[in-house]
Amino acid sequence: MTSGTPSGSTRFATISVALIFLTSLSALLLVYSTFPNVTDDERKHIKVPWNIEDAKQLGIVLDKYKTDHYYQVMVGVFIMYIFLQTFAIPGSLFLSILSGFLFPFTVALALVCTCSMLGATLCFMLSQLLGRKLVLHYFPEKARAWAIQVDKHKDNLFNYVVFLRVTPFLPNWFINLTAPVIGVPLWPFAFGTFVGVAPPSFIAIQGGQTLHDMTASDSAFSATTFLWLAFFGVVSLVPIFLKNKLRAKID
Repeated sequence: MTSGTPSGSTRFATISVALIFLTSLSALLLVYSTFPNVTDDERKHIKVPWNIEDAKQLGIVLDKYKTDHYYQVMVGVFIMYIFLQTFAIPGSLFLSILSGFLFPFTVALALVCTCSMLGATLCFMLSQLLGRKLVLHYFPEKARAWAIQVDKHKDNLFNYVVFLRVTPFLPNWFINLTAPVIGVPLWPFAFGTFVGVAPPSFIAIQGGQTLHDMTASDSAFSATTFLWLAFFGVVSLVPIFLKNKLRAKID
C-alpha cells in the first residue's frame, strides 16, 4: 500500500511523530548527561518538576551551577520547557516559576514566552500530522463547540487566541491539539500564544522570585492573580469590541 492511501498517511505521520519524540528525548538526555559534575544527592533533583517542592529543589541545584554554566542551565530549561509543551506534558508552569528564580525578570519572561510559543507551535504541527483522529475520537463535542466559537471570531483570531491564553476557559494542551483540527491558522495561533501567555507567565515568574519561601502547599496563583488574569482577558477583547462597533457604524 502506498503512502498516498489513508493507512499509508497515518503510518507516515505516526513514524514522524515517534522520530520527533525520540529526537527531543535525546536532546534532553544530552543536556542531562553533559551537565557539570554534581553530587548524587543533587542529581536526584535534576528532573522535570511536577510540583513546587520539585521546582524548589531543582532551582537550588541549578542556581549553584548557574554562575559558571549560565548558558548551559538556560539551554537545559529551554529544551525541557519546549519538550513538555510540544507533547502536552504537564509541568511547564513550574518551569515558569523556576525561570523566575534563576534568571532576571525580563530574561525569564522572554524565555518563557518564547518557549511557550515554540512548544505550542510544534504541538500544533504534530497535531496536523496525527491529531485529527485523536481529537475527534476523545473530544468530539468539545471540539465542535470550540469550532463554532472560532468561526465567530474568524476576523479577530489573534485577539481571540490571546484571550484564551490569558484566561483558564480552555486548557492549553487542548488548544494546542485542537486548533489545527478545527482550522485555526498557524500565524495568529503562534503570535497570539506569545502575547497571551505573558500575563500568567508574569505572575508565575514573580512567584519564582520567592521560590525559596514557597512550600508544596503554596501556589504562584491566588484570588488576586485570577482577578488580574480576568482583567487582561477583558483587555484582550477590547480591540474586537471596537472593531465590531466600527463595522456596525459603517454598515
